[in-house]
Formats: sequence, C-alpha cells, structure tokens
Amino acid sequence: MIRTKDMTSGNHVKLILIFALPILAGNMLQQLYSLVDSLIIGRLLGVTALTAVSASGWLDWAVLSVPMGLAQGYSIHAAQCYGGKRFADLKRSVAQSYLISIAATIFLEFASQFLLHPVLVWMNSPDETIRMTENYLRIIYAGLPVVMCVNIFSGFLHALGNSRVPLIALACATTVNIVLDWWFVGSLGMGTNGGAYATVLAQIVSAVICFRAVLKIPQLKPEKKDYRPDKKVIRKLVRLGFPIAFQNLIISLGGLILQGVVNAFGFVFMAGYNAAARFQGLIEIAGTALGNAAGTFTGQNFGAGKMDRVREGLRRSAQIGFLLAVSIGLIMVFFGKPLLSLFIREEAGVSDQVMGFGYDFLRIMAAGLPMLYLLFIYRTTLQGLGDTVVPMVSGFVELALRIGAALLLPTVIGYWGVYLAEIAAWIGAGCFLIIGCYRRLKLTG
Repeated sequence: MIRTKDMTSGNHVKLILIFALPILAGNMLQQLYSLVDSLIIGRLLGVTALTAVSASGWLDWAVLSVPMGLAQGYSIHAAQCYGGKRFADLKRSVAQSYLISIAATIFLEFASQFLLHPVLVWMNSPDETIRMTENYLRIIYAGLPVVMCVNIFSGFLHALGNSRVPLIALACATTVNIVLDWWFVGSLGMGTNGGAYATVLAQIVSAVICFRAVLKIPQLKPEKKDYRPDKKVIRKLVRLGFPIAFQNLIISLGGLILQGVVNAFGFVFMAGYNAAARFQGLIEIAGTALGNAAGTFTGQNFGAGKMDRVREGLRRSAQIGFLLAVSIGLIMVFFGKPLLSLFIREEAGVSDQVMGFGYDFLRIMAAGLPMLYLLFIYRTTLQGLGDTVVPMVSGFVELALRIGAALLLPTVIGYWGVYLAEIAAWIGAGCFLIIGCYRRLKLTG
C-alpha cells in the first residue's frame, strides 16, 4: 500500500520538515547525477566539452520547465481536492491532466527540435562548443515525453503527501545515470552525447517507478468516464498550470539572454561562469525542497479551509529557509575552490583563469541565497493558495531585472555586472512575491 499524508492536522514544523526531507534527498540525488555528468565530462573530455554541456543549462530548462510547470499546476489542484476530501473531483482532474499533457508534449517536441539551432546562434555560442551543445540537447529534448511523465506522476504523489516514492525513484535513476555515464563516456567513448543518453535512460527508470506507485493509489485511478474532455476542469488546470509554465519560460528567456552576454565575454570567462553555474542547482536544493513542502502544506490546508495553519506554516518555513540559506552560503564561500577543482581538468594557461571566474560567481550567489530561498517559499505558498498569476508576474520582474542588469552593469563594472544580474533578479522577484503573498493572505481572511 502506497502511503499518503493528510497535512491538515498536526504540528506545522514537523509535517513540513518530514515532507521536505525526502524531497531534499531527492533533489540532492538529482543534482548528484547532474554533477556526475559534469565531473566525468570535465575530467575525461576537458574544458571545451564541459563548457558545451554547461552552456546547455538554460536551453535545457527553457523546454523541460514547461512540463514541470504544468505538472505543478495539476499537483496544486490535486492537493486542494485531497485536502477537501473531494476524491471524485481528484480522479477527474488526474484524467484531464493526462489529456492536456499529451497535447503539450507533442507541441513542445516539434518546437524545441526546430528552434534549437537558430537559438544557439542567437546566443553567440562559440564555434568551439556549438555543435556539441546542439547534439547534446537534441538527445535531451527527445526525452521530453519521459520528463513529462516523471513530473506528472511525482507531482500527484507529492500532492497526496507522499515524498518517499519520488525519492526512491530518483535514487534508482541516479544510480543508473552514474553507471551509464561511466560506460557511455568513459568506456564506449561516446563523448558528450553519452551523458545525454544516460540522462534520458535514467529518467525512464524514474518514470516507471512513480507510475507504478500512482497505480496503487485508489484516489489517483480515474474511471473511463473521467477521460471524457471536461472543459471546466481543463480550464481550471490550465489556469493553474499555464501561468507556472509561462513563468518558467519567462525566467528561462532571461537566462538565455544572460548566457548570451556571458558568451560574449569569451571562452575562458564562459567556462568559469558555467562551471560555477553547475553548482547553482546544488545550493538551491534545500530551498526548493522546503518550498515544495510549504506549497503542499498550503494547498491541503487551503482546501480544508484552515487559513490559520497556512499562515503559521508560511512563517515557520520562512524562518527555516533563511537559516538554511545562510549556512549553505558560508559553506560555498569557504569550500568553493576545492569543489570547483573537481570539475576543471588542468590545462595550461586556462584552468587557473577558469577557476578564478567560477569562484567569484560562487561567492556572489552565496550572498544572494537567503532571498532566493524566501522566493521559493513565498512563490509556492501563493501557488498552494491557487494564485498562479502573481508568481507569473514575478517572472516578468525577474526577467526585466536580469536582462537590465546584464546589459547595463557590465558597461560600468565589467564582468562583475554579469554575476550581479542574477542576484538582482532574485531580490526583485522575491520582494514582489513577499508583498503579493501577504496581500493574498489578507484578502483570503
């Protein structure tokens, strides 16, 4: 029997932490196999190959974040239905989510493959890396249906308070990914493409495990009638999921423009910046886990009409998030150089400069981490309340500040302006979300 968790009663902090810890462990595993990709590619294939894979980050996120956003919308509705004990509505919501996802996946697959090369050219991708980056991403994009499945199934499990099965799925996927990385890249000599194939195959493992768990939960098993297109439910799911997906696209657009500015500073700066950027996902994981827990807690309690629990859960989550961010930031400041050295192979005249640029960026990220963690918590709380519009608008704020700072600051302070563009985006979007969240709570009563 697959366990679910009702979060509408019990100690706030205990519920949030117990739910967040498996997500945190899962996020760590996810980042582990991303870092293993980088470690193997950087050590075996050199700085150029590592830069090519690292430069794919924002383009990877731009496409794959759409299914993530849609699935998060489905999860919000599922959590509200589950918290309110509306199980018939939950089954219908699951079925309609599948229908929307099939259409979205077909569209995204064709669009991403068609637009990939023109976008890489627009981003000023260096001649040394553009072909490797393009080939790597075409394989990753081919796995888009699998990514959609992973996010939908794990999202439904999270909505019902089960963060254990997604953790097990990620643990298995990480193991498969690491083994295949060494085999494809190291033994078979498949280059950067081997890392992409390993990632897609590992995601298939994760999808299968989560799907089998979903099948064992009666509340998530739609009946035949639930698959008839229901315009009302589809509108509700699209209203929840589309703003999150669109928000992710907006953030990605800012990242792509920022990557273009980075590329214009030359190959060595690009290599250092991107090497440090591979750590960004790692230092964010505690914040995203806590944010996911806060969102599920909010969704279930909002569905049950328990607003006092929503407010107390938000307050406790923000306190925990701030302390975590300060602690992780200090670790990155003191141990950033040894960590970066794991990924940068000694190459005459290059590695020291790459290390210097990378460590500077790590220190800047560490300074902005408390605001980033608060951003995650307040954004998911708003989403748990059913408000996906304010988080979407915050994406525009993030876009404007990231682009504005990236284009203006380097003219005044050089490459440091590129680093500060990321922090400016976090601060602006975070402040907007905090104000929006408290206004929403005041209006909700």
